[in-house]
Amino acid sequence: MSSQPYTYITLTMRPDSTPHLGISFHTPGLRVSSGILLSNPRPYLELSSREANVHISTTAAGPVTDANLSTAREIFNAAARYLADCERLHTEQSATTKEADTTAT
Repeated sequence: MSSQPYTYITLTMRPDSTPHLGISFHTPGLRVSSGILLSNPRPYLELSSREANVHISTTAAGPVTDANLSTAREIFNAAARYLADCERLHTEQSATTKEADTTAT
């Protein structure tokens, strides 16, 4: 496993199966944005790095459905859990680093 930043992309295509695309971002260079597409009003969410872009939007440019709202809530809740885990681990790692610095002096 690399300790350097990277984006990992796989495409799996099997006979008689739907292709599967996997994108894993492991980089501090990740950008996240959202907005409304004005030409056909609908919301979007974008995750991007230098190597890949992922765009999420409502179904087929139609009206926002209950399913779209459910998906947006799942994204929101997952992002909140991700933030909480990052904050907890950052705090723990900072405390460990400070403790090691104190012990070393």
